[in-house]
Amino acid sequence: MAGRAGVIEFLEAGLRATGLRGKVIANNVANLGTAGFRRSDVRFENLLAKALDSGADPGSVKPEIHQPHDTPVGGNGNDVDLDTEIGQMIRNGAQGSVYLRTLAKMYKQMELAMRDDI
Repeated sequence: MAGRAGVIEFLEAGLRATGLRGKVIANNVANLGTAGFRRSDVRFENLLAKALDSGADPGSVKPEIHQPHDTPVGGNGNDVDLDTEIGQMIRNGAQGSVYLRTLAKMYKQMELAMRDDI
């Protein structure tokens, strides 16, 4: 299991992934009506799980942009569904909030541990 510093690096990687995913979702929505546009997504959680299982260096976990090819395509060759993107945006915001709150608690614990007046 990763030590405190490793956990912080994993949480920071999660925050970077949610930031990237937010940009990808925004790009998908911006291209909602673009003929032939195929939506993109970000892979991170599976990569994070593999890294945790293998004891890999937290800095090595990088989110990846990919295009799923199993989504239904409309008449104009576009596979962006606004309801799906909104759902992804809500989920991404919740994940980012969890990463951020957990990271803040860890920093608060370290701050308390370093105080002289305790």
